Amino acid sequence: MSERVRGPVRVALLGYGTVGTEVARLLEEHATDFAARVGTSIELTGIAVRRPDRHPDVPAELLTADAASLVNDDVDVVVELIGGIEPARTLLLDALRAGKSVVTANKALLAEHGAELFAAADSSGADLYFEASVAGAIPLLRPLRESLAGDRITRVMGIVNGTTNFILSAMDSSGAGYSETLEEAARLGYAEADPTADVDGFDAASKAAILASLAFHTRVSAADVYREGIAEVTASDIAAAKTLDRTVKLLAICERVSDTENGESVAVRVHPVMLPRKHPLSSVDGAFNAVYVEADAAGELMFYGQGAGGSPTASAVLGDLIAVARNRVQGSRGSRESAYAALPVRPFAQTTTRYHISLDVADRAGVLAQVAAVFAAHEVSIAVVRQRGRAQDASLVVVTHSASDAALRATVDDVAKLDAVHQVVSVMRVEGGEP
Repeated sequence: MSERVRGPVRVALLGYGTVGTEVARLLEEHATDFAARVGTSIELTGIAVRRPDRHPDVPAELLTADAASLVNDDVDVVVELIGGIEPARTLLLDALRAGKSVVTANKALLAEHGAELFAAADSSGADLYFEASVAGAIPLLRPLRESLAGDRITRVMGIVNGTTNFILSAMDSSGAGYSETLEEAARLGYAEADPTADVDGFDAASKAAILASLAFHTRVSAADVYREGIAEVTASDIAAAKTLDRTVKLLAICERVSDTENGESVAVRVHPVMLPRKHPLSSVDGAFNAVYVEADAAGELMFYGQGAGGSPTASAVLGDLIAVARNRVQGSRGSRESAYAALPVRPFAQTTTRYHISLDVADRAGVLAQVAAVFAAHEVSIAVVRQRGRAQDASLVVVTHSASDAALRATVDDVAKLDAVHQVVSVMRVEGGEP
């Protein structure tokens, strides 16, 4: 149990970028309301930045380049918004071990070192809150670990990266290719100068690890998440999805799975999928995020909203800050890590998926039979076949039923070796509904 605060709740802010600036502004602007909600005032005692001289609008006495000294000062809560692994990891461990509550938006740190941070919080009785680490302003993590604590969650599937969703939405609406759409996203401020973390799926994978850990009471790290980005998605893939009344989305998919051979386990993956347009996630356009949750008792739930940006993320940070400040005043603690299930993470090769496979083949009799024989040899069932002739060649599209990813990959590899197959044009996974 945290030590009861008798006076103002003293807060150290690490980082003063887009989100940090909004947090500080809103703390001042809504100070009276926040004090009423907490039971005492919240006092911002210091802000750690790299270059204090670059913030002339902030009172000089609040600024410091020495984040470690600020964390070790007489503060009750540390709000971390600097991102990355170090020095954030060391700073937060120092704070938690000293019994200071922590609020962070650092999904990469949580996905890689969450167990270490939770252990430090547990040993000292401090709170560790991180609502802003996934899906910005959307109230998502607290419902997963508190509101649904009495239910059994079976699946969490969502759009958790605004940059990739903006790019794929624009490709769907305009028919443009990936490269030109990425350039447009950068021009409009939706993509960073180096968009690697977003477009290669690293950001979404960190968030998927956090979601799976909460949903399935199992420690899942970013290294456990299978990851593919969107750089290989083409305008042809988007067009092919439209012929099936589908759209392409980069999804984080977290599932509780079981079978007689492997028992119960957790499967976590991030990759582009073809999704039916009637699915609720298909209508999520632009830079918005949405997460779809399936639970035994609650059924299907949808969380939707702005997943990034200064104000939305600051809203989530301040929600956590109010909660931990209230706990400090009352001498209580918030929810702890729940990893009792300790389910194994299923290798992606054993995860069942469906494929949409587009082939360029010779336009002659018997080609379809050859392709079908390869699928049969790997025990992969075909759901839909579409063939269209083009002079001496033909376009062949195969949509499969569910099979292990290992079997599907082996099938594609062997199909590519057929003399009649000129090229495997694209391979994309399919989620939801019938082909």
